[in-house]
Amino acid sequence: MTELTKEQLYRPGMEGVPACHSKICFINGVEGILEYRGYPIEDLCKHSTFEEVSYLLLFAKLPNSSELKTFEKDLKKARSLSTEVLSLITSLPKTGHPMVMLQSVISALGLFDTHVDLRDEKKNYQSIINVIAKTPTIIAAFDRYRQNLEPVAPNEDLSHAANFLYMLNDKRPTELETRIFDICLILHAEHSLNASTFSTRVTASTRNNPYVSCSSGVGTLYGPLHGGANERVLQMLEAIGKVEFVRPFVEEKIAKKEKIMGIGHRVYKTKDPRSFVLQDIARELFAKQTDNTLLDIALELEKITGEKLSAKGIYPNVDFFSGLVYRILGFETDLFTPIFAASRTSGWCAHWLEQMEDNKLFRPSQLYDGDRKLSYIPMSDR
Repeated sequence: MTELTKEQLYRPGMEGVPACHSKICFINGVEGILEYRGYPIEDLCKHSTFEEVSYLLLFAKLPNSSELKTFEKDLKKARSLSTEVLSLITSLPKTGHPMVMLQSVISALGLFDTHVDLRDEKKNYQSIINVIAKTPTIIAAFDRYRQNLEPVAPNEDLSHAANFLYMLNDKRPTELETRIFDICLILHAEHSLNASTFSTRVTASTRNNPYVSCSSGVGTLYGPLHGGANERVLQMLEAIGKVEFVRPFVEEKIAKKEKIMGIGHRVYKTKDPRSFVLQDIARELFAKQTDNTLLDIALELEKITGEKLSAKGIYPNVDFFSGLVYRILGFETDLFTPIFAASRTSGWCAHWLEQMEDNKLFRPSQLYDGDRKLSYIPMSDR
């Protein structure tokens, strides 16, 4: 068998190139299958909670009642932020994007954790708990600060999802709001070796702690081609404005070979399984609204892109309906991606743990296309 050359192995963006072994997430992009540790995402959304799913991702099994109670208790105890961290948040510009703030503050959490020691399993556990538990508190504190409102202290009587909503709005959410948001967190908790998870693992491979590693993930997630896409989907729907404008919008985008936000995925060649769940939630929420324009535009956009692009395996992804759900739940548009990050911390931390189990520093090669063996030109001759 002839050995392939580096040029033959090369794939732009490393598309389809295996970079590690993992037992965390399974995806079949052709059949539209997504499983966390072997459990279908649809079953987890129907029967589980974000806390239980986080435990599953981190420890490779569904917890029993006692294990889940302990895990939930540990998360609740770690939600609060120190005075120093709150001061850091309120020292940042109110006009900055929450994702830039979040990347900075998660990294800074490691400075305040005097117990970081990668050789100690218990301390690693506490660091992971801190990242997952404190990320929603950081986001809520910044959002209230930029509105000139006092931060709302975490409520240990509430679940992870309910407490997040409570800290943002200073009122207890309804059972429906809590359950819907809990499902949203589950859907975004993990998705194999996407760009931000890869970034997290690369950073972890240098023997970095969970704070720095997840901070790297946040920075990568912020990009509009990754987590930032959910903001741009809603902006796109609002810009279209009316259902009758959808077809010319799609046709113009296709003619110009421009990307339609929320449509298409690097892995899925059919409709993203998470999108089905979010679409059902969006329908349920909009049924209670007097104005369904945005949902109608989205459904028309899905229909027309299906007519024109499905033959190429291009369908709606998770971002397509998530922004609509978040809008009805009352989130500001620039909080969509931070909420994504708050959910994904459990997946990032699971990958951090897996990377530490059999760590090898990531060091891919490159194909050099530049000049060679040039003669140095003295300054006087340039």
